[in-house]
Amino acid sequence: MELLYQYAWLIPLLPLLGAAMVGAGLISLNKFTNNLRKINAVFLISLIGSAMVLSFNLLWSQIQGHEAYSRTIEWAAASDFHITMGYTIDPLSSLMLVIVTTVAFLVMIYTDGYMAHDPGYVRFYAYLSIFSSSMLGLVVSSNLVQIYVFWELVGMCSYLLIGFWFERQGAADACQKAFVTNRVGDFGLLLGILGLYWATGSFDFGFMGERLQDLVSSGALPGGLAALFAVLVFLGPVAKSAQFPLHVWLPDAMEGPTPISALIHAATMVAAGVFLIARMYPVFENIPVVMNTIAWTGAFTAMLGATIALTQNDIKKGLAYSTMSQLGYMVMAMGIGAYSAGLFHLMTHAYFKAMLFLCSGSVIHGMEEVVGHDPVLAQDMRLMGGLRKHMPITAVTFLIGTLAICGIPPFAGFWSKDEILGLAFGANPALWFIGWATAGLTAFYMFRIYFMTFEGSFRGNEMSIRQELLVEANRPAFGPGAMNVQELASENHEHGHSESPHESSLTMTLPLMVLAIPSFLIGWLGRPWDNVFEKFIHAPGEIVTEASHFDWTEFLIMAGNSVGIALIGITVASLMYLQHKIEPAAIANKFPALYRLSLNKWYIDDIYDKIFVQSTRRIARQIMEVDSKVVDGAVNLTGLVTLVGGEGLKYLETGRVQFYALIIFGAVLSFMVLFTLT
Repeated sequence: MELLYQYAWLIPLLPLLGAAMVGAGLISLNKFTNNLRKINAVFLISLIGSAMVLSFNLLWSQIQGHEAYSRTIEWAAASDFHITMGYTIDPLSSLMLVIVTTVAFLVMIYTDGYMAHDPGYVRFYAYLSIFSSSMLGLVVSSNLVQIYVFWELVGMCSYLLIGFWFERQGAADACQKAFVTNRVGDFGLLLGILGLYWATGSFDFGFMGERLQDLVSSGALPGGLAALFAVLVFLGPVAKSAQFPLHVWLPDAMEGPTPISALIHAATMVAAGVFLIARMYPVFENIPVVMNTIAWTGAFTAMLGATIALTQNDIKKGLAYSTMSQLGYMVMAMGIGAYSAGLFHLMTHAYFKAMLFLCSGSVIHGMEEVVGHDPVLAQDMRLMGGLRKHMPITAVTFLIGTLAICGIPPFAGFWSKDEILGLAFGANPALWFIGWATAGLTAFYMFRIYFMTFEGSFRGNEMSIRQELLVEANRPAFGPGAMNVQELASENHEHGHSESPHESSLTMTLPLMVLAIPSFLIGWLGRPWDNVFEKFIHAPGEIVTEASHFDWTEFLIMAGNSVGIALIGITVASLMYLQHKIEPAAIANKFPALYRLSLNKWYIDDIYDKIFVQSTRRIARQIMEVDSKVVDGAVNLTGLVTLVGGEGLKYLETGRVQFYALIIFGAVLSFMVLFTLT
């Protein structure tokens, strides 16, 4: 067993080596490497599969009670300053290793079908592999500096993958937005790391927490300063896990291919923020103001994401705001001290959200056969409907994921979300109310997505709707030379070669069916009367005691409330989008301000554009004016003086000695006269 721990470093290294080898092939022998598409894919999938097997073995060992294992080497040293690097295997890291490798493995299998005809097929696999490696390196990191290194690598990989189709303006803008937004949070994280090191002299998570508590209690360090350092560290997870106010990058990240959307939203980038909060829990838990900040940030983000998701028509953006909302639940749980509940929801959410995104990719893949390769049309739910008849596997798995995220028992999301709400009620009823109301909104918008996509009649061939969507997107409603709907129809059928979509290939549907199993069953690990998950993943230093008895009455009241509000949301969604007894447009017209607030994402992007983008451009233009008129003017003036001076002095350079003697005599005479007069 010790041999397994000694070679645990292979888990992040295997996908990294695979990405390096394939990347080197793409750089040096591009055409040859791209011709070996399937071989490269099988090679990289095998490596992440090997890492997955090692991860499961480590998790099983930790479940059996093996002590946490850490191995480090000295990385850099200068006088008394030492930085180590290495890896740590404990319950938290072993759990995260399994989540990341399983989701990455299934996403890579799915990618073979989704990206089958894309010229960047091999490059995409290489990016996926290095992305997985970066996240795996992050979760086994033994100190805060090493986490920061892999943290930045995760950000770099997300930039490459979100902007994978960089020839699209939307994708190019989205990856830049994600990069810049995360730089804000990462700068705060870096300042927090430096501040904590200045205060404690260590980058070790546990030691930092103990030392900081001693310094504050002894008065050697002001409590406000300790809180500032902790909040700065929290800024990193705020950006990575798309918490308000640094959430704006996440919906735009949907411009990337759907497999990467699934990986980002389930197991890598957004999970990194929640993981860091868990790792830094020894620092945060002793500072009440920081814990409150974390809890309220999560609660507000959960509500914000849910309210925006209500009016989204792009299937991927609806799921993106859903992710943002669910991440808010996890962060809120961490803030109220529900360490294991937050991580439990992270695990259950990883599986059902990966499945939901892969289902959306299956839908988009099918819609492209009808409407062509146009993301405006292929991803808009107003052109879908009735897909359950054409894509039964995708429909059933999407329904399972929807029931899980809505918190309907016995699906996985019920157990994790209910535990968070129950603990929130004990910590702060106001937080519970926000989470409870958000659960109702979640049920509504998720079943809105399901009904609009899979129920009713198929709307993909209705040319009038296509025209409206293109006009709404500020795109030409007709192609070159097209003057009527019939011509538009013929133009679109040049790209779409089917009247209706059909089920995706086995490489795409198999991961959906596999993910449906944990989405249904894994929640039982956290059943409140025998919470196996909490016993395994309890907070550092926490002693878990056996409950003397389980209060069924309390459980049934809390669970009944959460399930009841979810059923209300489902019922309203059914009346509006399945039975059509309530007209959505009528409600939008009755509450136009609220409708526009949701549709325009609370105008947060517009505010940021005006305050940061436009004002920065104005400042840049003013600096350019100063540069061109003052700086360039000074340089040009210097050149002009030199030119004029040179032109004048050249007439004095005659080469005749008598002329030079006359000049010297004149100069001496002038000095004598001046001296005499003074």
